[in-house]
Amino acid sequence: MNKINILILGSGGREHALAHTLKKSTKCGKVFIAPGNAGTAELGINLDFGVSDFEQIKSAIITHNINLVLPSSEQSLVDGIVDFLASHTDTAAVPVIGPDKYAAQLEGSKHFSKELMLKYNIPTASSRSFNISELHDARIYINNHSLPIVIKADGLAAGKGVIIAQSHEEALYSIAEMLVNRQFGEAGDNVLIEEFLHGIEMSYFILSDGQNYVTLPEAKDYKRIGEGDTGLNTGGMGAISPVPFANAAFT
Repeated sequence: MNKINILILGSGGREHALAHTLKKSTKCGKVFIAPGNAGTAELGINLDFGVSDFEQIKSAIITHNINLVLPSSEQSLVDGIVDFLASHTDTAAVPVIGPDKYAAQLEGSKHFSKELMLKYNIPTASSRSFNISELHDARIYINNHSLPIVIKADGLAAGKGVIIAQSHEEALYSIAEMLVNRQFGEAGDNVLIEEFLHGIEMSYFILSDGQNYVTLPEAKDYKRIGEGDTGLNTGGMGAISPVPFANAAFT
């Protein structure tokens, strides 16, 4: 049986978990991680380039006879790694687990995902998007909004671009930090002001080739920095899967 050489793109705990699990498969050959971390170095071969260094990724696929690319980092998908590899004859046949650049906007732009949910009547919290030229309107919108208020950087902000403001003053400060002081760089060029929904969240995962799909176990992420799930969001303090409270009532 020919074994599959896999390239994982990313450098965090998620990439370590993926490498750890993939190595258990009898179908797995060599595992490469770019750029990886100290933990992934014990499971595979770290490659010294970033998740959006597309030329280096292409070169690694050819050099190491990679049979499957797994972009664990959302950034590489948002930047268009799927489109890039598909556009080159020497990498076009290599499967990449992830959406193309257009579809990756579902993760890369909260405004884009909101528009899609509204278009297809998918239940979602009410919201409005604002940019720096609309700062005055954003302040008016905040002052007339019920509390708490959710302020979100539109783009990728390493899991940190969400503020749940308990007062109008905090919300006004947060939107100024994002739009005026560019707290999250380009990710905050547009800001989403959203209705707060009470409850416990979880994620549900599906893999699809565009025609067929399979479901994966659900997961619950824990991002808030303080004890008892309090404080600001981090890039992730850990996750659990399957989720204990996801019982038959969810199906």
